[in-house]
Amino acid sequence: MKKRLLVLENGRYFLGDAFGADGTVVSEIVFNTQMVGYQEILTDPSYLGQMVVMSYPLIGNYGLTDEDNESRGVYLNGLIVREYNDQPSNFRASKTLGQEMEDNGVVGISGIDTRELVSIIRDEGSMKAMITDGDADVQKCVKELKKTALATDQVKTVSSKRLWYSRTRNPEYTVAILDCGVKNSIVKSLNGLGCNVIVFPYNTSYEEISKYKPDGVLVSNGPGNPEDAVEVLDTVKAFIGKIPVCGVSLGFEIIALSYGAKIAKKKFGHRGANQAVKNLLTDKVEVTTQNHSYEVVQNTLSKDLTATHVNLIDGEVEGIIDERNKVVGVQFYPDFVVNPDDAGYFYGKFIAFMKSCGGKKDAEKNRY
Repeated sequence: MKKRLLVLENGRYFLGDAFGADGTVVSEIVFNTQMVGYQEILTDPSYLGQMVVMSYPLIGNYGLTDEDNESRGVYLNGLIVREYNDQPSNFRASKTLGQEMEDNGVVGISGIDTRELVSIIRDEGSMKAMITDGDADVQKCVKELKKTALATDQVKTVSSKRLWYSRTRNPEYTVAILDCGVKNSIVKSLNGLGCNVIVFPYNTSYEEISKYKPDGVLVSNGPGNPEDAVEVLDTVKAFIGKIPVCGVSLGFEIIALSYGAKIAKKKFGHRGANQAVKNLLTDKVEVTTQNHSYEVVQNTLSKDLTATHVNLIDGEVEGIIDERNKVVGVQFYPDFVVNPDDAGYFYGKFIAFMKSCGGKKDAEKNRY
């Protein structure tokens, strides 16, 4: 089997087996603690420009199914696993993980000690890394890593280039989504709650979106530093106080920025499906799915924003609300909260805000 080398910016390296596409890639290396969901990770635009270490050892065993994709593309650059299974057992599977990676230029390496690798990232933080041929010179790779700059302003890469619609039966509301890298599950959740959805490119102006008379605006998840998404920030500021606004993950951070909060990069981020978050409004714990590198600095929150959720591991602010201006946001993915009633809090609150503003009450107003 062809060998492949993983080299870290700190000089550590791992020799393993190749799978997926051929080539050399340099990216930020991060880890995810999910036992399942590698297809959703592969197709989540928030992973743009990163290579992901899966802490769970067996990956690929149930293959991939087209309808489970979170987007139309594959965005991460590399996948690192302990054991790769190329013979999935799943009646729904339409292709293998390796085939999807080959088709989309994603380089993979397996057969390495991912427990040790995750420990390095936890201790030293996310860093640059390279996946390359097994016979490459490690010292030359380290030099190349140190002089390589990672991409910034990534939202424009993953955002749709033109607006598109996702309609539902008997809609009650119209929601405009500012697409910073929106996941399909967010659109499906809104459709399931009686919302027609119009997805706009990230840099669409307040004036252009307003022509469609939405009842509310959702700022989506996405990759990179929220401070780079200047156009989105300007649009959000213009909508606050006029119609309800909500944000998910990157969108949550952008909303906090629009109120003057500060953003900081986390040491290694939150990525996984087992992130325990306390809902301060219900005093209950929610087990959430997350994928983000940045956090809102709690002591910089505006007095207009109330913290609604905190992470039980590190105390990070995970949810905010402004009742007066009808703004709500969460750092996690509300579509994958274990208890559906808890997930309903977030979207339910957003819908209640739209309802309190009148919403759309007849079918004619819901035809675009």
